[in-house]
Amino acid sequence: MTNGSEYGHQDDDAVLDSVGPAFSRLRRRAPSSGKDLSRNLVLNVVAERTGETTVGAVAEELGADQSVASRLVSDCIQHGYLRREASQQDGRRTMLKLTPEGEALRGRFAAEQRQAFEHITRDWPADERLQLARLLVKYAEEAAALRRRERG
Repeated sequence: MTNGSEYGHQDDDAVLDSVGPAFSRLRRRAPSSGKDLSRNLVLNVVAERTGETTVGAVAEELGADQSVASRLVSDCIQHGYLRREASQQDGRRTMLKLTPEGEALRGRFAAEQRQAFEHITRDWPADERLQLARLLVKYAEEAAALRRRERG
């Protein structure tokens, strides 16, 4: 069955098979540099998690080794985007908190990403642009909920 879209009249299975590679191409579009992409990922994990966030939680969320997450977190701390705090539940544990500089950097990344989205979709009808934005947000929320369910 063809879907009749303007994207090559691919059948539904072919379109669905192309989603993964398409997401991979989107991910490769780093904000300003690879370092910025890594910082953006770490800062978003810390900002979006509920409860206390540890380096281990960042590693789990990114699907990275503890040592990789530790280096990424250390870079963010060194540049003033994150700070370490003692856990309120267990003083032996160290939690991560965004600093005002980290919040500002997240805002700059979000603005860059919005600008890129608007540029890429500039010739699209407004309703299609908004529909894609809503569906991307919905997809990301469902993917995050699935990861939480899988973890426990």
